[in-house]
Amino acid sequence: MRRRTLLASTAATLAAPRIGNAQAAKALRFVPDADLAIVDPIITTSYQTRDHGFMVFDTLYGQDNEYRIRPQMVEGHTVENDGKTWKLTLRPGLKFHDGERVLARDAAASVSRWGKRDSFGQALMSRVEEISAPDDRTIQIRLKSPFALLPDALGHYSPSMCAIMPARLAETDASKPISEMIGSGPYRFKADERVPGSRVVYVKNTDYIPRNEPSERTAGGKVVHIERVEWVIMPDTATVANALVNGEIDWWGTPATDLLPLLRKSRNVAFTTLIPTGSIATMRFNHLQPPFNNPAIRRAIVHAVNQADYMTAVQGEDRATWRDGVGYFCPGTPMASSAGMENLTSPRNLDAVKKELEAAGYKGERVVLFGPMDIPSTKALAEVTADMLKKLGMNLDFQAMDWATVVQRRVKQDPVDQGGWSIFQTSWGGVDQFNPAVHAFLRGNGKDGIMGWPISPRIEELRNDWFAAPDLAAQKKVAEQMQLQAFQDVPYIPLGQALGASAHRAELKGVLTGLPLFWNITRG
Repeated sequence: MRRRTLLASTAATLAAPRIGNAQAAKALRFVPDADLAIVDPIITTSYQTRDHGFMVFDTLYGQDNEYRIRPQMVEGHTVENDGKTWKLTLRPGLKFHDGERVLARDAAASVSRWGKRDSFGQALMSRVEEISAPDDRTIQIRLKSPFALLPDALGHYSPSMCAIMPARLAETDASKPISEMIGSGPYRFKADERVPGSRVVYVKNTDYIPRNEPSERTAGGKVVHIERVEWVIMPDTATVANALVNGEIDWWGTPATDLLPLLRKSRNVAFTTLIPTGSIATMRFNHLQPPFNNPAIRRAIVHAVNQADYMTAVQGEDRATWRDGVGYFCPGTPMASSAGMENLTSPRNLDAVKKELEAAGYKGERVVLFGPMDIPSTKALAEVTADMLKKLGMNLDFQAMDWATVVQRRVKQDPVDQGGWSIFQTSWGGVDQFNPAVHAFLRGNGKDGIMGWPISPRIEELRNDWFAAPDLAAQKKVAEQMQLQAFQDVPYIPLGQALGASAHRAELKGVLTGLPLFWNITRG
């Protein structure tokens, strides 16, 4: 025997399910930026999938409010053999949603699967000799060389989490998504109530054993007070704003900037700075297909980008809510520097860029630009890019779609005439650009990396140098060199940093920061 055997986007329809449905009436209704397109948190860097992952799965380590790594599913660890053998001990009593115990072999298989996809995980796995389970509660990791950042790798929460799942799921191909959502996290996924494009439902996992510590981000005691959570997919921002003011939804993850004045007038709406490091907008190229397989063409586009145009489109005229002059690492963090920043901050001259494109060999190849219409900020980024490309005389094919479709199509490596793509825009929390370990877009590992697939042996070499750096000063020097190299190879273009707040009903207390998390919340 095998070991482990609707809401629409209007206020009227939001109100309807509460009639005659006592359980739904107690639900916390949350509006994410986009629908949940993929449920497997290992397969994609989509934030919606990551946030879903933390509902369903737990992690071996978590991260607190000071970005420190703390034990989560593990009681602790020991390090032996001059730093080359780590033994992690699981907490007792952990169970999966199917009632089975969480065993060390489940965790070992989960780490291996995650390590094939995550940027930080790949750095760890390149040093791993063997991951094994000597007994039911001990995960043993033998390394080829010491790697002091092992807990940091297993506990970093974004853009990809190290989700611990049953071995039978974790042993599947890491490039193929799983659909069975069996985790050990604080909530259970209600697949039978999911309505694509409309609703995602979670219920409290009554078997979850929280740590006996205060909850901070993804660390500490994940105590669930709200027994049912519904993600409501509502593309129309005015409808969302009215629903929040009227109490028909409880939480709007990222409010549209132009509707903030309306929300601030309501005494029943409160704001939380969900992501203290802001959100950094990016323009990602497909490096496999013309014209952006040509680095000279990518460099020309850098010289056309005006970050202030992008941030004004996303955040408005109030410069207190955004920053330009943003490089390849999050502003205000140790790895950020001014190295090479003249590429983005010098005066813009589109006529000069046209000549640069011609000299680089651009010959009118079609440029397919994804334009997600359901996320206001990403829609604004795409529209600014479309206007810029038209002014440069490029052969633009602007394809409007929703974000869920972008997530599904951006993995295609085909030419544009076979459904492929050239450019898409997305935003990353600043925490995802702290350093080379977590920076998924600042890679040069081709098809072993994520969508865009840039190849840069020098960036990869510098990344390894950063891991080997003996101290912070040495790390900073390597990060400066990485930024200079990025301006040469252009894996993507930074478009600025947005600083915003999340809006929720004032009665919600205990909303955590870092990402949308649903434990610790009460109705005051």
